[in-house]
Amino acid sequence: MEEQKKTFKEKFKEFSTKHSLLVEIIRFLIIGGIATIIDMLVMGITLYIFQPQNYSNFFNVFYGATSNPSTISTIIGTGLGFIFGLIFNYVFSILFVFEEKGKSKSVAGFLSFSLLSFIGLCIHLLGMYIGYDLLKINEWIVKIILTFIVLVYNYLTRKFLIFKKTKGEKIDEK
Repeated sequence: MEEQKKTFKEKFKEFSTKHSLLVEIIRFLIIGGIATIIDMLVMGITLYIFQPQNYSNFFNVFYGATSNPSTISTIIGTGLGFIFGLIFNYVFSILFVFEEKGKSKSVAGFLSFSLLSFIGLCIHLLGMYIGYDLLKINEWIVKIILTFIVLVYNYLTRKFLIFKKTKGEKIDEK
């Protein structure tokens, strides 16, 4: 009977305490998903701005070009999407994803976050070049596959290099 009297908030807090790593990964996926939507939207806008003649309307950027976009527009779109996604991801990783803040709120933390993210971008750009330009695979299929690869890389590097507990750090109680 005592179990039934707990509110949803109490049950969630209990679950979060027991399964803190799982909850952290879920939060990471939510923020990463939103950052990915921002990234892809910015890429779509870039493709449309560079070559509007390839699309009967803006939404066709995502599912039906009349001809393939140029390599330069996919690279610039990927780069701009990365920058916008990085800013969103950095802010919300601090506010929402990781309980332990480590060095994330320092200049060194931001630079580390940016450098590790830039390495992820290089993985993404190289993959776009190989998948789209050399292997001639649809740019969105390549982008989705690379997004998953870079997602794993980002979580592991952020968790163990930026958001790890530093000596004397206390975890805020929510």
